[in-house]
Amino acid sequence: MTIFDAILQGIIQGLTEFLPVSSSGHLSLAQYFTGRSGEEGLLFIILLHIGTLFAVLIAFRQTLWVLILEFIAMIGDIFRGRFSFRGMSPKRRMIILLIVSLIPMAVVTFPLRGFFTAITAANSILVEGLAFLLTSALLFLSCRCHGRKTARDMRYKDALAIGFMQSITPIPGLSRSGSTITAGLLMGLERKYAFEFSFIMSIPVVTAAYFLEFWGADRSGMDIPTYVVIIGIFISLIVGLLAIKILRWVVVSDKFKYFAWYMLVLGILTTTAAVIDMFTDHALQRFVLNLSGG
Repeated sequence: MTIFDAILQGIIQGLTEFLPVSSSGHLSLAQYFTGRSGEEGLLFIILLHIGTLFAVLIAFRQTLWVLILEFIAMIGDIFRGRFSFRGMSPKRRMIILLIVSLIPMAVVTFPLRGFFTAITAANSILVEGLAFLLTSALLFLSCRCHGRKTARDMRYKDALAIGFMQSITPIPGLSRSGSTITAGLLMGLERKYAFEFSFIMSIPVVTAAYFLEFWGADRSGMDIPTYVVIIGIFISLIVGLLAIKILRWVVVSDKFKYFAWYMLVLGILTTTAAVIDMFTDHALQRFVLNLSGG
C-alpha cells in the first residue's frame, strides 16, 4: 500500500461516503482494478472510515451537543419518574426516533455481517454493478418526494423504515446516504430534516461497525505503513467535510437526479464489465492492471 493508494482511496472514501454514490462500491472498483482487493483492501477501507466518522462529528457538532444534553436530561427524568412520551420536545422525540431507527441494524445487519464481508472481499464487481443500479432507482424516486415532517410529527414507523434501509447498505454499491435520505423523503420527511436525521443516525452504527470489523479483520501478515494509514484518514476527513456541504445543498435544492443519472451509467458500465470478466477470466481487470503497471 503506497502513499498514492492512500490519497486515491482517501479521496474516494471522503467523497463517496457522503455523496449518494456508495463509498464501498467505488472503493471496491478501485481495489478491483488496482489489484488491492482481499483482506488488506478490506482492512484499509475500515481504517478510512475513521476519517469520515470524524467528518460527521465535526459537521453536526452543534446538533449533537444539543442532543447529548437532552439525552442526559431525559435519563435524569427517567430516574426521577418524570419521563413521559406525551408532550416531548422535538429534540427528545428525535432521540427516541434515532434509537428506534437502530433496531433494524440488530435484526438485519449484524446477523448478516459475514455475508456482507464476503461480498466486499470477493474478486468480482457484479454485486456492485447491480447495487449501483438500485441506488440510481432510489435517487430517481426521491425526486418525486416533497414532505413536511420533522421531529415533531415524525412517526416510529418512519424511523424503522429509514433504519431498515441503513441495515442493508453494507452491500457495496448501495449508497447509505442516498438510501436513508430517500427512505426519509418517501416517509414524508422535510428535506433538511431527512438529511440531518440520516447522518446523525449513522454515527453509532458506523462506530460500532468499525470496531467490530476491525476486531474481526485478519491483520496477520499485512504490511500497511502507519504513515500511509494516517494520510488516508486525513484525506478522507477533509474531503468528507466538503462532501457533506455539497450533499446538504443537493438535498435541499432537490438535485438528486444528477447523481441518479451518474449511478445509472456507472451501474450499466460496472455490470457489463463484471459479466465480461466473468466469461473471460478477468480479462478487463488484467488489462487495466497491465496499463497501470500493477
